[in-house]
Amino acid sequence: MPLEILLVLVVGGIAGIALLLHLTGNTRSAVLRPEDTGRAWRRHFPEDSRVETVLTGAGGQFALVRTRAGPGVIWGFGADTVARHLTGCPIRQTEDGLEVDFKDYAVPRQQFALSPEEQAVWLAELEAA
Repeated sequence: MPLEILLVLVVGGIAGIALLLHLTGNTRSAVLRPEDTGRAWRRHFPEDSRVETVLTGAGGQFALVRTRAGPGVIWGFGADTVARHLTGCPIRQTEDGLEVDFKDYAVPRQQFALSPEEQAVWLAELEAA
């Protein structure tokens, strides 16, 4: 088979798969609703048997959770989620929200865009934990 035809078939196949994934809704970002956040958290941390509090951020892109093990944050990463405990993590207020230094090479630092009102609620929840 000539290289030109093989190239067209490969590029067309990849484009077709990408289009099919998009049309079936598999390229949407994860949206965290309070009722689903606990299940998503337990998928990452099965030992946290109970999520006590869930505070979702702007548009459901991230949420602050409180468990018996302490506070944590979960956010959408494409169609999946990422979750981390906040114990021992420095949290800094910025103009746009909160910035967390996870001290983890996989997620060294993450910015969470919050309104000033949401910042106050999140900081109060973190102090209470």
